[in-house]
Amino acid sequence: MKLNCYSVYLCAMHQKIMILDFGSQYTQLIARRIRELNVYCEIHPWNKVPEICDDIVGVILSGSPFSVLDDASPKPDLSKIKGELPLLGVCFGAQYLAQNHGGNVLPSSTREYGRAILTEVDNQYSISKGLTPNSQVWMSHGDTIKNVPDNYKIFASTNEVEVAGYVIEGEDTFGVQFHPEVYHSTEGKILIKNFVVDICGCAGDWTPDSFVEETCRQLKEKVGDDKVILGLSGGVDSSVAAVLLHKAIGSNLHCIFVDNGLLRKNEYESVLESYQGMGLNVIGVNASELFYAELEGVSDPELKRKAIGKVFIDVFEAESQKVKDAKWLGQGTIYPDVIESVSATGGPSQTIKSHHNVGGLPDYMSLKVVEPLRKLFKDEVRRIGHSMHIDPAILGRHPFPGPGLGIRILGDVTKEKVRILQEVDYIFVQGLKEHGLYDDVWQAGAIFLPVQTVGVMGDERTYENAVALRAVYSTDGMTADWCHLPYEFLALISNKIINQVKGINRVTYDISSKPPATIEWE
Repeated sequence: MKLNCYSVYLCAMHQKIMILDFGSQYTQLIARRIRELNVYCEIHPWNKVPEICDDIVGVILSGSPFSVLDDASPKPDLSKIKGELPLLGVCFGAQYLAQNHGGNVLPSSTREYGRAILTEVDNQYSISKGLTPNSQVWMSHGDTIKNVPDNYKIFASTNEVEVAGYVIEGEDTFGVQFHPEVYHSTEGKILIKNFVVDICGCAGDWTPDSFVEETCRQLKEKVGDDKVILGLSGGVDSSVAAVLLHKAIGSNLHCIFVDNGLLRKNEYESVLESYQGMGLNVIGVNASELFYAELEGVSDPELKRKAIGKVFIDVFEAESQKVKDAKWLGQGTIYPDVIESVSATGGPSQTIKSHHNVGGLPDYMSLKVVEPLRKLFKDEVRRIGHSMHIDPAILGRHPFPGPGLGIRILGDVTKEKVRILQEVDYIFVQGLKEHGLYDDVWQAGAIFLPVQTVGVMGDERTYENAVALRAVYSTDGMTADWCHLPYEFLALISNKIINQVKGINRVTYDISSKPPATIEWE
């Protein structure tokens, strides 16, 4: 959204671990493991290190797709960190600390990737306390630390890697060749806790209750008596952001819930009723016909997203004008949105598809942005919502794309296709709930395919539409795997859909993972 340049996000002063990102696929997992200890942390690109201030009590260097032997590999300035603050290098980070301070890194004769077993562990060091020989770790590297300086003391080895972990004597600097942040490193949490709690001295006081209390206080200070406008989507993020803002500023929060005609069956009415029951100051706007008109004849996925975004902005702007003297725009931005907007080298990430919230408000709408969830992961947002006693039915909702069914209908969008897909989707999702499978699935939905297939109903030949069902496991949507739903369940749902939804004669099930496939089909 094109707003004025003044934006506010909120974060109370807590002890902080800073993670320098070199592009590893596991960097977010490091942050998650630290947050599980109720310790606040932030991820920053390696070449955009913030000023070292009193609240930063430790630093972690992530892994990387680069080799430290490459001329183009990251070369961070650690002059104000190494020897000054506790420092932990992971994989590439450990190799960098060795290669650039008197050690030697060489290409491995055999590349070590995946599970490995610690054969030797020296527990005399604070970083290795509680680690045991024969425990499993996860490796992912093509180079190896061949030798280290005399003041680097090895505390862990595997059969293939002698320097699997080391300590630098005289300073709180450590390196591990394996990835303690991943699930497959069975004692990885112990090592991370040793570093964060015992070595860095973090108190573990960054809890959901403390976040709510401190954020509400900061919102009151920043926003004061100003009015805030927030667009509700029915999803977890915007709902939690709304309740948090309402808790802080009460009726000065004005929520707008737009029905774009692309929501799930009965969703507009039921969600609007839920919001009103929560005491939110919310206005519902049924603008479905405007969206259908803008989408007529549009089949390109990006053009559909842009068309949906354009109409939303027009409707949102018109409703916003009715809120006199509004100064702020509230948004449910969360931490993965922020991280993914900047690559490990500090540049823009490649665009896979447009984010549904990206558009542009008219220039004359000069609103400051407030993003109370900007530093939270999705699971943390849910915990914050739970601490504020938000209805579990809202907190447990599957993610749903902003463009809604518009990007689950391949090809052009019509009112009839929306009706058909709403019926199919309803049978599928309700079936998951009735059979106790809904909470085992991260996201589920149906896709209207742009093909018609031959079928037989009774003794007559049919030529009708096909749909695909999609259900995935994930933690944050960045990667996902398809759900192994029971065949009996899929057979039952397929039969219901074909019998009850006129216009459908074939049901398929998507068994693609992400990557390479995305969760949504468009």
